[in-house]
Amino acid sequence: MLAELLSQLEKEAPPPSEAVQSGIVAAFESGWQSLDSATQTLGCLLSLFAPAPIPQELLEQFVTKTDVELDSEKLGKGCSILVQQALLQHIDGETYSLHDLIRRLFQEKLTQSAQADNLKRGFCKVITTVAQQMPQSLTLKDIAVFSPTVPHVLEAVTTLKNWLSNEDLIWPFIGLSRFYTGQGAYEQAAHWYERCLTAARDRLGESHPDVATSLMNLALLYTSQGRASEAEPLYLQALGIRKRLLGESHLDVANSLNSLAVLYSSQKRYSKAEPLYTQALEMRKQLLGELHPDVALSLNNLAALYYSQGRYSEAESLYVQALEMRKQLLGELHPDVALSLNNLAALYNSQGRPSEAEPLYVQALEMRKQLLGELHPDVALSLNNLAALYNAQGRISEAEPLYVEALAMYERLLGEAHPNTAIVRRNLDSLRNQKS
Repeated sequence: MLAELLSQLEKEAPPPSEAVQSGIVAAFESGWQSLDSATQTLGCLLSLFAPAPIPQELLEQFVTKTDVELDSEKLGKGCSILVQQALLQHIDGETYSLHDLIRRLFQEKLTQSAQADNLKRGFCKVITTVAQQMPQSLTLKDIAVFSPTVPHVLEAVTTLKNWLSNEDLIWPFIGLSRFYTGQGAYEQAAHWYERCLTAARDRLGESHPDVATSLMNLALLYTSQGRASEAEPLYLQALGIRKRLLGESHLDVANSLNSLAVLYSSQKRYSKAEPLYTQALEMRKQLLGELHPDVALSLNNLAALYYSQGRYSEAESLYVQALEMRKQLLGELHPDVALSLNNLAALYNSQGRPSEAEPLYVQALEMRKQLLGELHPDVALSLNNLAALYNAQGRISEAEPLYVEALAMYERLLGEAHPNTAIVRRNLDSLRNQKS
């Protein structure tokens, strides 16, 4: 009966007739009364999810990570009962769907449930766990894995934000921002980092480690967007909070020093950047040991500074160390390995060693396409770099289409006014002037 009414509702032009809606409500109430308490609890839980497909994995995590009286057996049985009664649709082996009207009716039952707050806190705990698993550097595989969960993370930071614990508060925001950053969608990422900072300040006050983290994340994103003047005060605020709360020798302080140095280096303020890079590197070695991804990052960043200053022999040694360390720690196929290949290639090219640079540029480009997809800022960067190499060798016909592709990609992802877009546009104009 309910399935037929829902099918009829889908066929009717909005707004649906009162008779059909009343029939659905009546059928729902009848079905609800026949449910055992565990299945009713499951229905209330389902109402917390966003109006999007619900991965079974999230439901299973809820069972294992919360204290709600709903074990794996009751979960499986409850889903089967709800599907049989047309209160839930089984899309495939791992996903469920909830009709919007049924979702609203379940939400009404949730408001009457003594377990409402407990369910909401449990939902937020599960979403936090998912967000914490979001890698800082997303590959295409990561995007495919996490995409189904994103609507439900959005639900946690909007409708259910008040049920996020202080400890978990910033993580769903971070997860969302990482998801969008990994696809080059910087404006969306910035939006959620800004919301994160506001939420942290409102809930935790101005002087809290999570506020410092939120400041750092937003500053890093602004740096990626070329908004250095907005990023610097955020970096300094975060560094001040971390030193005050955590002391001078702490990994978070080292991270702040490194990030601030990256900003100064991008602004050619090398005398301010170098001591911060060196301090961060030594601190990381002391706290993490000689062999660690963060140590490799510091080596790479200090090498980039030396490269910018024309100190090529010092830069090469550090770039090679960073590349070998990343391969050992992260494997041959990783975004950070691609970054190291790209950087070492740029150094070789600047030294007049194009035959050594070209295969590294090509390898970095192919790796980035494989890991990040055809449309990504890092792919655009590799295209530009390889084009510059070809251009310098007089291989104009090979360079031009790469510049064109990189420019179109940057314009789409970063906008017309971004510094990287401007650089590629100048490179392409220069090449075309050579042809004319």
